[in-house]
Amino acid sequence: MRVLILNADYQRFLAWLYRRHPGLENSSYDAQMAARSASLFGVADFYSRNFEALGHTAANIHVNNGWMQTAWAREHGISVTPSPPPGAAVSDAIPGWLQRAVAPFKPVLRPLARRIGLSPRLDAQSEQILLAQIEDFKPDLILNQDLFHVDTRLVRRIKQICRPIMVGQVGIVPSRGEDWSVYDLLISQIAAVVDFFRQQGARSEVIHLGFEPAILDVLPPAPARSIDVSFVGAVSADHQQRVAQLEAVARRYDLKLFGSGLHTLPASSPLHRCYQGEVWGVDMYQALRASRVTLNSHIDMAGPEAGNARLFEATGIGAFLLTDFKDNLHTLFEPGREVAVWRSADDCIALIDRYLNDEPARLAIAAAGQARTLSTHTFRQRVSTILQLADRK
Repeated sequence: MRVLILNADYQRFLAWLYRRHPGLENSSYDAQMAARSASLFGVADFYSRNFEALGHTAANIHVNNGWMQTAWAREHGISVTPSPPPGAAVSDAIPGWLQRAVAPFKPVLRPLARRIGLSPRLDAQSEQILLAQIEDFKPDLILNQDLFHVDTRLVRRIKQICRPIMVGQVGIVPSRGEDWSVYDLLISQIAAVVDFFRQQGARSEVIHLGFEPAILDVLPPAPARSIDVSFVGAVSADHQQRVAQLEAVARRYDLKLFGSGLHTLPASSPLHRCYQGEVWGVDMYQALRASRVTLNSHIDMAGPEAGNARLFEATGIGAFLLTDFKDNLHTLFEPGREVAVWRSADDCIALIDRYLNDEPARLAIAAAGQARTLSTHTFRQRVSTILQLADRK
């Protein structure tokens, strides 16, 4: 099959990527795609490379990367308005405070920003380019990982072009009122989201996120474990349990906090002195590898379910993960053997004490967690499952 993966990045990452590669916005489409994939941010090219490993032709499109998309258009003879240079305003239509509010969201959570009106649909030019790309590639299957930039209206237009099998992936319950039957399959790592789609009459299944083992072959040498306790991720009003836990840890330990959203916290929060800046892709994995203990806490709306990307990123890279208890966690990892599990802030602190002072136990859990992820939670396995389900259409 010919498989096309659609995704979108938020603007803070794109600004970072193009600052790191001056002049990249003037490069060819392929060169920009190579730089985006090499960043290892989000799911990078992890889905496409595994579709290809299973014998299919696969490609990625980052639908809201104006520099990359206009490069493709120019190379295919389509007249377009150039995107503003990196560092220019993202959109005159969106106030700066809204842009900052979108920033904390990882790709899997971007639907939340869309639901509350912070993430715009693609503009007319972006839609024109995307539809031309789809007509050119002629996919048999499309995996849409951003149901909100590429909404159901646009999916209907896509299906008029080539009638591919449409698979949508999303991490939270989206807005009501959409006709989700335009999709042949909707997948999520959260059972409550799957239940929502089924209640809407759409076919839906649980498929978890994963880890790409090839990351281990391309990362720089592992840094020394110089960080006692770390957290990599966002803090915001949607992470109240997380903020409370991290603040309790910060009062006791030299917590290193990497991520975004600090501006949403009061000046009195001890997390401000812990802040190390944002890390993306390669830098994120290196921060995890440098940590003796790295923490995980799900977004509040996850409720009783475990399944965020950090579970697999941290364990896959070989870090010792101390994660929050969830009802289904035992279906993913064996608590106490493959990951350590906290149920309260006090419990979390006690476990940090224990494992910082018991290196053999800490290293054994990290090794077991990595072995579990590499054997059970890889993108190769997730892609195989998607193909099996799509074949039952």
